[in-house]
Amino acid sequence: MRRVVAIANGKGGVGKTSLTAGLGGLVSGAGYRVLTVDADPQGNLRRDLGYETSDGANLAMAIQHGTTLTPLREVRPDLDCIPGGPALFDLPATYISRKSRGEDLSGLRAALTQVKPHQRADYDLVLVDTPPGEPVIQDLVFNAADYLIIPTRSDDASLDGLVAVAERFASARVTNPSLTLLGVVLFGVRQGSTRLRDSVREALEETLEGAAPVFTTSIRYLESAAVDMRRHGLLPHELEEGQIKARSKRLRRLRSGTKTSQGDDLLSRDASGLAGDYTALAKEVLEAITVVETSRQPIGA
Repeated sequence: MRRVVAIANGKGGVGKTSLTAGLGGLVSGAGYRVLTVDADPQGNLRRDLGYETSDGANLAMAIQHGTTLTPLREVRPDLDCIPGGPALFDLPATYISRKSRGEDLSGLRAALTQVKPHQRADYDLVLVDTPPGEPVIQDLVFNAADYLIIPTRSDDASLDGLVAVAERFASARVTNPSLTLLGVVLFGVRQGSTRLRDSVREALEETLEGAAPVFTTSIRYLESAAVDMRRHGLLPHELEEGQIKARSKRLRRLRSGTKTSQGDDLLSRDASGLAGDYTALAKEVLEAITVVETSRQPIGA
């Protein structure tokens, strides 16, 4: 069964793209078939997953006309990707023009239904990264999605972005009543900030009037790891593996008396905690989807 999950916030820099890539890589690595969709005109998901730059025209045409999506196959084992790019900048103007003629842009749902993985019946999970400053694109994605995840930092601007997305979510449910707010993820929280995390959770629950759970797992702040991941196209668990290899390499150099080369070393030294955060969050997300779908089944089914 295919589940389409939108990842959105009204503010940039809150972890949307990192979550899309990190969750996609972990869930596909666990044996699920995953498709990521970069609905952002900036196309930054390519930096996290390490694929080539795209103009986003394939996705833009699918949204406007329901044409066939052509994913990049096996960016990671069992992980396919639909790239974003600047062609998506034209969507808001097209949407307004169509709306004035009583038409709509509803091609994304059909396109996502039609695209199939290679040698598998269907995708288990479709993760859609949305742009922060394009509410029209957010609305189009929400109308094609089954679930919504909202990442946020603890600052006021990020929380304002969360409120804006929550309002768009409520509006989207008028045309897509099955859309479910799966949860809120606290992103970029420094280690040891337990009191801060608790206060932010309380503020979020109050803002959303208890309508959305806040995931127990938060993603910690680790700037050097973020730089390494973007620079080398590594996901958190891949960075952890790379650091283990780098440590072994440094030890071999020390034993041989060779000077350590600065050019090939990673900036970060231990991403195990960050990788653990993503692993725990992926488990929570899958469990939350299971709970929602189980509650929807008729008694005795």
